[in-house]
Amino acid sequence: MNKRALWIGLVAVAVIGLIILISKTSNKPEPVPTPSPSPSVQYEIIGKSVEGRNIESYTYGAGDEHLVFIGGIHGGYEWNSVVLAYNAMDYLETNKESIPENLKITIIPSMNPDGVYKVLGKEGRISEKDAKPTEETIPGRFNAHNVDLNRNFDCKWQPESTWRGNKVSAGTSAFSEPEAQAIRDYMLKEHPSAVVFWHSQAGEVYTSECEDGISDETRNLMKTYAKASGYKESETFDYYAVTGDAEGWLARVGIPTITVELKTHENVEWDRNLAGMKSIINYYGK
Repeated sequence: MNKRALWIGLVAVAVIGLIILISKTSNKPEPVPTPSPSPSVQYEIIGKSVEGRNIESYTYGAGDEHLVFIGGIHGGYEWNSVVLAYNAMDYLETNKESIPENLKITIIPSMNPDGVYKVLGKEGRISEKDAKPTEETIPGRFNAHNVDLNRNFDCKWQPESTWRGNKVSAGTSAFSEPEAQAIRDYMLKEHPSAVVFWHSQAGEVYTSECEDGISDETRNLMKTYAKASGYKESETFDYYAVTGDAEGWLARVGIPTITVELKTHENVEWDRNLAGMKSIINYYGK
């Protein structure tokens, strides 16, 4: 082979290689963006009880609209509201994809952990198996200062209030109790779109107000949860006079809030309340 033929061969090989390289480059797919991580659970200790137990919040999702669900303001007397809140956490943890992008959802499972401990003798997460049917639960309604926390908020507060016709302590002043302070500070910091308190027992859903009437948004919130859950709609709680309630104070600062009363003290009534919770999520979700 002469030099000319060798040179032509080398050029041909180079050209073919260049064509192959260009072809591979032009067919190379564009980089695929890394998918956003699923909503993570944000854990926060928002305060301490009288006896130093944590008041905890768990937040799912990262949207701008904020919904808050609270259990256990009356501690061990309404222990099923605490179990319900933990069940709701399990649901959100395993169904994160169901949380609309515009929402974040916070669960505060046990607002009165000292009251829970007084009845069940257990700290942290509780389940229905921890309940003691023969145990006297009324002492667990109050915090360790023997204050009814749902009488310690700044809505028509009085040093004494009533519960089922009995006099109860509402504290030395509005927000005298650390548990109430924790909720106050959290709500003023976050100013959520809506708040739902889980209580027991009445089988009803109530609105909230504090001398300024019931807002349309609060009324819609009540009707939405009641329709989905099958609990009775009730605009006002009129069984006896209540002062210093948390729901009323939240209404006073412009946060739509409802009270959901389970039908008994013994059951979580999960299907009803899952339907109610999902209805609120759908109401605010986009």
